[in-house]
Amino acid sequence: MWSGHSCPLHVIIPSVSATANSALFRKLPSTNEILQNPEVLKLTASEGHTAVADAIRAVLSRLRAEIAEGRLNENSLDLALTNLHAAIERQLRHALSYSLRPVINATGVILHTNLGRAPLAASALDHAREAAATYSNLEYDLESGDRGKRDVHVDRLFKKLFEEYGENKNGERGVSPVPAKSSKKDSVETGLSPVSAEPSSAPLSTIVVNNNAAAVLLALNSLAEGGEVIVSRGELVEIGGSFRIPDVMSKSQAALREVGTTNRTRLADYERAITDRTRLLLRVHRSNFAITGFTEQPTLAELVALARRRNLPLLEDLGSGALFDLRSIGVSNEPSVFDSLTAGVDLVTYSGDKLLGGPQAGLITGRASLVARLRSNSLFRALRVDKLTYAALEATLLAYVKSDHEAVPALRMMRLPKQEIARRAETLIAAVDAPLLKLELLDGASVIGGGAAPTAILPTCLIALSHCDLSADALCRGLRQCDPPVIARVEEARVLLDLRTVFPEQDAVVAQLLNSMA
Repeated sequence: MWSGHSCPLHVIIPSVSATANSALFRKLPSTNEILQNPEVLKLTASEGHTAVADAIRAVLSRLRAEIAEGRLNENSLDLALTNLHAAIERQLRHALSYSLRPVINATGVILHTNLGRAPLAASALDHAREAAATYSNLEYDLESGDRGKRDVHVDRLFKKLFEEYGENKNGERGVSPVPAKSSKKDSVETGLSPVSAEPSSAPLSTIVVNNNAAAVLLALNSLAEGGEVIVSRGELVEIGGSFRIPDVMSKSQAALREVGTTNRTRLADYERAITDRTRLLLRVHRSNFAITGFTEQPTLAELVALARRRNLPLLEDLGSGALFDLRSIGVSNEPSVFDSLTAGVDLVTYSGDKLLGGPQAGLITGRASLVARLRSNSLFRALRVDKLTYAALEATLLAYVKSDHEAVPALRMMRLPKQEIARRAETLIAAVDAPLLKLELLDGASVIGGGAAPTAILPTCLIALSHCDLSADALCRGLRQCDPPVIARVEEARVLLDLRTVFPEQDAVVAQLLNSMA
């Protein structure tokens, strides 16, 4: 008697298909047999026994899977075995190649987070290579011969930029006029190292950590651990990868004190929330979304004045953080770091690989006395960056000091006029000779991306691409499988290529890939 199976004969008697599969499985050579093949021995000599053996096992495993799924018969298996050496070589190349690969960004999203955000300037690449290839004075004072601080390599350039901006803005050194003195009666005495109000023309300093979330974490932990931080409910943003401001704040050991509502927060809400446990006022720039309609929030000047009256530091998380005037490219409502410091904000946190156009980094600029407190926090060492980041950041900042914005790829792409993009698109289309492909020009819009200026659009000219036999998704997938991969976007059943984010020297490569695909 059989139990548990409704068809015992299926178990006892193998099917014709199973018998055929068994014969195919027996035709597969062993790994050791393949390793003795003269062509494979050459691969072993150049790539090593372990790597070649792993490649053989991967190819054999793939053949077994295809046999089991019925996708190989005797003839097709014989053909596969005849070309076994080539398959092993391809597998070996794949296994030993880099997973992190350069791609062509044809999406029109300049600071595309999934594609690595801002591409680096040539000078940044050169300086990073130079710093990596040999020893450097990363933490060595060449004048005294003593141990130095790695901050100095970029802090000097930040100071120069902010001083020059202040001179241009006010006709004198410093980034902002001196605000009204705080009232002793209105100040809040805190139990944890109170921060006294200082003129916002006090010396500025900048330190670098590994990203902007780390910058916010360090600032909150240094200035508000064990106390409360007041922030508007309308500013409790979530950034990429499901990271949320409240979560970052909880890790800092500072308590979140929410005020106002999602769409409306008044200055009085902040004032009523201040207690003897308040350590900090926090303003978070809504860099990756916009709230419109029935809205209200205090101006930055009002928050600065409140912070001065109550003897509290004001921290602004700008997120992206520009060091140039976005209004010059038609983008408004995106404050620069200069704007915040000029308004009197005590500390500003922002990113290095977004609007700045440099390497991934979290930058904290503000009153030197407060920055010194952050630098002395043991978290600073845990969050600090390496010599490659400092080298790339220093070179990027030097481009700003020289006013050479064209040298910074992200800034160059933002400033690229639509007419220039259209001219390049026409040249690319003329270079494509593929009867199955249809290419046409369309007006469109590029975006800055990276959580910056969410409502801003940059006029552009798009190449709309369609294929006689392929859907838009299939065509887009085919572009991703090219070497190098081309990343595009799909809208209204057409693949769209935006050359704003394609480097000019890549135009001919894109045309060649389109010709080969067709």
